[in-house]
Amino acid sequence: MNAHPNTIRHRYPLLCSLFLLLSLLLSVPAQAATPVPHFALSSVTDGKTIDTNAFRGKAMLINFWATWCPPCRKEIPSLIALQEKYSAKGFTVIGLSTDEGGSSLVAKFVQKMGINYPVAISDNATPRNFGNILGIPTSFLVDKEGNVRKRYDGYVDHETLERDLLQILK
Repeated sequence: MNAHPNTIRHRYPLLCSLFLLLSLLLSVPAQAATPVPHFALSSVTDGKTIDTNAFRGKAMLINFWATWCPPCRKEIPSLIALQEKYSAKGFTVIGLSTDEGGSSLVAKFVQKMGINYPVAISDNATPRNFGNILGIPTSFLVDKEGNVRKRYDGYVDHETLERDLLQILK
C-alpha cells in the first residue's frame, strides 16, 4: 500500500520551516522601554489625585481591573502583598478600575478587600494611551525611570510578578 503524498512525512520539511520561522519570531528581543503614559485620576477612597508624575523615581505596577472580574479578584491578594512588602523599597501598585458603577461601588470593594494601594476609576483615554486594553486584568510594570518594562494581559501569578519586580528594583 502506497503512502498518500499528503502524509506527515511529506510535509515534514514544511513543518520544520514553519517551526523555525515561529521560533525566530518569538525570540526577537523586546523593544526598547516606552515611557509610561501620563494620567491624573481621582482616588475612589479620598478623592485625591493619583498622578503618574507624583510617582517619579518609584517602580509601579499599573493594574486595569474591575470588581466583577474573577481573575482580577484573584490577583488582588498578590497585589496587596507586593505593596506591603516592597513599598518601602520605592514601589507602588496603582489600581485603575474599569467599573461603570461609580466610585462609591469601587470604594466599598476596596475597603472590603483591604486594598492598600491607590485606586481610581479609569477614564476612556487612559486605556487607549496604554495601547488599547482589550481585556482585564491587564497590568504594566514600570521601572523607576518611568519606562514600561512589562505588559501582562490576563491573570499573572504572584511568583511571576515578584520575580519581574525584583529585576527592576535592583
